Amino acid sequence: MTQLPAQPVVHEVNTRVWLREIRRRTGRPAGLGDVPKDAWDEITPHGVDAVWLMGVWERSPQGRGIALWDQSLRIAFAQAVPGIREEEIAGSPYCIRRYEVDATLGGAEGLAAARAELDGRGIGLLLDYVPNHVAPDSPWVSAHPEYFVRGTADDLRHDPAAYLDTGTAVLARGRDPFFPPWPDVVQLNAFEPALRRATADELTRIGQTCDGVRCDMAMLLMNDIFLRTWGQRAGTPPPDEFWPTVIGGVRERHPGMTFIAEAYWDLEWALQQQGFDFCYDKRLYDRILNEGPEAVRQHLTADEAYQRKLVRFLENHDEPRAAQTLHPAKERAAAIMIATLPGATLWHEGQFTGRRTRLPVFLDRRPDEPIDTELRAFHEKLLAAVHRSGMRTGQWQLLECTGWPDNDSARNVLTWCWAGPAGRFLTAVNLSEHAAQGRIRLPWREPETGSWQLAELLTGARYDRDGDELTGPGLFVDLEPWATHVLALAPDRDAMPSVVTPAG
Repeated sequence: MTQLPAQPVVHEVNTRVWLREIRRRTGRPAGLGDVPKDAWDEITPHGVDAVWLMGVWERSPQGRGIALWDQSLRIAFAQAVPGIREEEIAGSPYCIRRYEVDATLGGAEGLAAARAELDGRGIGLLLDYVPNHVAPDSPWVSAHPEYFVRGTADDLRHDPAAYLDTGTAVLARGRDPFFPPWPDVVQLNAFEPALRRATADELTRIGQTCDGVRCDMAMLLMNDIFLRTWGQRAGTPPPDEFWPTVIGGVRERHPGMTFIAEAYWDLEWALQQQGFDFCYDKRLYDRILNEGPEAVRQHLTADEAYQRKLVRFLENHDEPRAAQTLHPAKERAAAIMIATLPGATLWHEGQFTGRRTRLPVFLDRRPDEPIDTELRAFHEKLLAAVHRSGMRTGQWQLLECTGWPDNDSARNVLTWCWAGPAGRFLTAVNLSEHAAQGRIRLPWREPETGSWQLAELLTGARYDRDGDELTGPGLFVDLEPWATHVLALAPDRDAMPSVVTPAG
């Protein structure tokens, strides 16, 4: 098992789409065991710690049939990929029949080869787990009806869209508390002890094939959420929560396995306490996209230990593409924020090259789009520079940029620092479309005199500044709209940390 760092950089890859494009490029069959070196190089740029191969498990034929009959989905598919053919619609990767690697992707041998390839690069492998539901043709449906939320014949008659008649039992279709039931999945019962044991067993088996899992909609299994969703149909809530029971069981066999929660509704802290290593930080994503710098700053005042267990991102398969939703300059500024904040970071394959189409996860093919070579060079340089600097191995601190009575533009500047064995580092981001000026007082009180050297990690530019100024009135910054500084700082008597600026 590859041990992930304390704050890993994760690259999400749509496995079926990626392999299809490799086959098209090489003209040869390509399962996970046949991926050429250059294709692995493309998804593992320097600074990436783990690859999330999204969608490797066996998808449900019944679920695919339901999707093919859903006119709203077919319209969405055609809008995303004009001319999409029926054979290019694979079905949802979150409507899983079995946790076996799809044969068309190379099966278990292909996944083992992929893991070995990544492990040889020192990179971990993450896979999906869907704890809330399974496909209607999952073997569990017939073999273990006790794992599911049950209904009655009256329920089926009054609300046929919400229940499934298996011939031997009426089972509820999967849902969350805010939306109608999903037509292609069957609801597992988080309160059922046998289901909890089966989940731990399944995850233990999966843990033999990867280094961690991303758990889909993890908050739905929490006792209070599940009770709110299902009420008496779920039975009496057990005294213990679902996730501590399950994760504890898995870690008896795989103590180093990483658990990542897709989490919403401000339940990140609770899920961290229930055993998750990392939880999605959707709130930060929303604030960067839709709110101002002050809302982002307030978000970053949370305790550092809590923030280190969040997953920061600007896009993933559930969100629109960053190149589509953000002005190019803001996209770069936001990427610098994500890369230099505490916590895990998640990057979506195609984000580095400026893809704009949000692809429905049901599809095997995406439209051809031009590669933004400058954007790719920017992202690769950013990830490499942050990784090589070692800044995120230190302690993080949110700082304040102050202005003057006649100039309050400093309120648009977000700034923080890292300090540790690798050195001292400062990030400043003007998260606005207007120029901003201000002073950033550094928290390091020694030495207060003498010259300091400042080096831009992304450009290699160097500056000399007086120590009294930096720890007194503060470093003066004058930033154009969306402009940034990512600086390594050292007193003149110290050796300046190495600044590496890859070509591009």
